[in-house]
Amino acid sequence: MKKISSASVWLVVFVLVIFAAVTFKDADKKDTTLSVDKFQEQWIKKDIKSVQVREDKTITGELTDGTQYETIVPLSRLMQVMDEHPNDKVTETYIKPASMPMWLQIVPTLLIVLMLVAFWFMYMQQSQGGGGGGNRGVMNFGKSRAKIATLDKKKVTFDDVAGEDEEKDELAEVVDFLKQPKRYLDAGARIPKGILLVGPPGTGKTLLARAVSGEAGVPFYSISGSDFVEMFVGVGASRVRDLFEQAKKSAPCIIFIDEIDAVGRQRGAGVGGGHDEREQTLNQLLVEMDGFGVNEGIIMIAATNRPDILDPALLRPGRFDRHILVGAPDVKGREEILKVHSKNKQLADEVKLDVLAKRTPGFTGADLENLMNEAALLTVRKNKQIIEMVELDEAVTRVIAGPEKKSRVISEKDRKLTAYHEAGHAVVMKYSPLSDPIHQISIIPRGMAGGYTMHLPEEDTSYTSKLKLKDEMVGLLGGRVAEKLIMKDISTGAKNDIDRASAIARKMVMEYGMSDELGPISFGNDHNEVFLGRDLGKSRNFSEQVAFQIDSEVKDLIDEAYAKAEKILAENISKLHAVAQELLLKEKLEGAEFEAIIARTESSEIELS
Repeated sequence: MKKISSASVWLVVFVLVIFAAVTFKDADKKDTTLSVDKFQEQWIKKDIKSVQVREDKTITGELTDGTQYETIVPLSRLMQVMDEHPNDKVTETYIKPASMPMWLQIVPTLLIVLMLVAFWFMYMQQSQGGGGGGNRGVMNFGKSRAKIATLDKKKVTFDDVAGEDEEKDELAEVVDFLKQPKRYLDAGARIPKGILLVGPPGTGKTLLARAVSGEAGVPFYSISGSDFVEMFVGVGASRVRDLFEQAKKSAPCIIFIDEIDAVGRQRGAGVGGGHDEREQTLNQLLVEMDGFGVNEGIIMIAATNRPDILDPALLRPGRFDRHILVGAPDVKGREEILKVHSKNKQLADEVKLDVLAKRTPGFTGADLENLMNEAALLTVRKNKQIIEMVELDEAVTRVIAGPEKKSRVISEKDRKLTAYHEAGHAVVMKYSPLSDPIHQISIIPRGMAGGYTMHLPEEDTSYTSKLKLKDEMVGLLGGRVAEKLIMKDISTGAKNDIDRASAIARKMVMEYGMSDELGPISFGNDHNEVFLGRDLGKSRNFSEQVAFQIDSEVKDLIDEAYAKAEKILAENISKLHAVAQELLLKEKLEGAEFEAIIARTESSEIELS
């Protein structure tokens, strides 16, 4: 339970005292307030029993029925009424209020003092960060918010990082320098001052930094780039200074800045020019890393997935000397990562992690960790103790497309449309030479999709050819073509397919230089307007005539792919019907089942011919 501060107790006591005082004061009020005319009327009727004139000219008293009253009547008017209408039953009394005891007189002052002391105590407690809960206090705006890794916490080492052997070797050199610097100094070598980890989200950049912390055995300061930036000008620069002052006292040490693009964006691109708070913070960071001051023994490690927007001064040698690309793992790396994340899980003997690794191309370390966790959750949901391959396959699909929505009510017409749409994708991909093999087809809704056709590559590739991109567009348009052929109508279900096919065609023309008409030219470049967003920051470096040609080339590529898909389905219409009917019956087909249907239909066609 959280400890209640003494300041809070005093504040409660003060509120209760004020409440009691107001309550007693209200209880002391008279029952009736009489106007001047009403008082005169009651006097004439002889309904007034007593009159008391106080020192503050307030007149109080009692009526004949016992009711207490209060009124303010000018003394001259009161004397006039009393002379004109004598009343012997009324007692006229002049009362001088009794003097208050000394201790009672100092109570209000004492309460004010106690209130000020309580608020001052609370203010000081907040200034010190709430009693040890971090530097969030009023007086600590300029203090660094870096966290120091402690030895009592569970350490992450290089053994916990898989699939990134080259990256670990680069960072292991830094760890070795911190442990035995004499070897490097004797050879005249200078260890890099800064190491920038660059890569897509989820590839393990922060995990690598934590592993360096666990291996180095030196103080490790970790902070996020956004922790430097505040609404108050100069706070970020002050925090940078404080961070390096703390690090100098603990040298040798490591400073890790996560998401450095929050503070390291290019200068001169913002609205505030050189007086922007973000730029002042960056300027201070540049000076601290490699300025007139010497920061021996301090190694900087930073992580970002947007290296293109970082300031060039931050990336030059002497600051971040070494850039390490942390990319998505290959099939061997994925297998090693799966082994790490399956250590504390019971897997069935049938589970082959190498097969699972081949089914997850493009997955990052975070995706694979999520995959194993989803498989474990599915196992528990089925009241099982051991994770089998069926749960892992389902987890792969959940990570890619989302969970199934079997409860969604779908009309028979929509089921038929979805079945022929997905069958169209599958059949066209089957007869496109460079398309990837079909892994699974389903008409069960997942996420935002009414169904899906999953195809997985047989091996990892680094490049994609023009012919493969064309076949990919053909496969994407197969669903729309199937709808038109069978349903004699088209639907909105092909929106995502059309978006993806159009994006591929436009990139082929504008970025990859794959247009026969326009040649190997890149159109549209990024002038690094990093504060204006993805679309506004991209300028157009071509004329209206070239824009027309680009649109024409894109349309030609799409028309060519559509025509090829139409030709494939027209020639294999029996296979389209067979796959769609099986989907309507089973709702989901594995790759082997799909191949069996195709083979069976081909055999029937041969026999008929």
